[in-house]
Amino acid sequence: MSFIEYSNLIQDGDVAIVHLGHNSVTAVKVQHGAQTQTRFGVIRHSTDLIGQRYGCKVTCSKGGWVHVLHPTPELWTVALPHRTQILYTTDIAMVTMMLELKPGSVVCESGTGSGSLSHAILRTIAPSGHLHTVEFHQQRAEKVVEEFKEHRVDHLVTVRNQDVCKDGFGVTGVADAVFLDIPSPWEAVGHAKAAMKKHGGRLCSFSPCIEQVQRTCQALTERGFEEVRTLEVLLRVHNVRPVTLQLPDFGPDSSSSSSQATEEAPPSAAPNPASLKIKTTTPPREMPGHTGYLTFATKPRT
Repeated sequence: MSFIEYSNLIQDGDVAIVHLGHNSVTAVKVQHGAQTQTRFGVIRHSTDLIGQRYGCKVTCSKGGWVHVLHPTPELWTVALPHRTQILYTTDIAMVTMMLELKPGSVVCESGTGSGSLSHAILRTIAPSGHLHTVEFHQQRAEKVVEEFKEHRVDHLVTVRNQDVCKDGFGVTGVADAVFLDIPSPWEAVGHAKAAMKKHGGRLCSFSPCIEQVQRTCQALTERGFEEVRTLEVLLRVHNVRPVTLQLPDFGPDSSSSSSQATEEAPPSAAPNPASLKIKTTTPPREMPGHTGYLTFATKPRT
């Protein structure tokens, strides 16, 4: 099992995603002899998981069932243990596209946090790219190192426990892109520019407050960055559901010629339907609001 390569069978030591229901998933470390408690009963790893195919339906001890899925960055984002606030797929998709990431890209990131964005970046830049990620908090840095090893992507990432605003990313002139998710990103703009390649690259800063955006944009401009722009991504999911529409009765057809006699329909004729069932989309009554501002900029060639 790897977050960047698909495996068919569940093996001892894998991290599997147990799908319990709509918007209810959990990550499970598969171990021989271990058990996982769910609201549908017990899942026994040795008999119910190991050797089974990913995507299979597993019956629990109480008779209920769950699906066991192969881990992906999208599933990890909704199942991971939260150590910090995280980026979700809506913002992650915009970040990976606007930073122009591709296989072989070298990326610098700070801070690592819970590793939600990190896993998406690693899948995008694999198999020959590399991620240099910096985390200020020592325990969070140690935990994310363990997770990268468990998910078998540690060969693609270097984790550093340091203050990016003071010590930088630990590399110079190697990055194609830089991502900043820290309280004062304007203090790290200089280190970000130094970490980027001479032929230029892309930078993204994620900030929840507009005051942070203002100071970051000013720092980017002063450091010679170009194409500075800020986006806010709002997701509106429409629900597809069947509805019944009542058909209006407009009476007899008035366009028919008056010379033609109106004949009554025979008793055996089927009446016109009074309603029609169709599928349509309806907007949600509530939707998630502001998450943060994404500021993008380009480092020109030097």
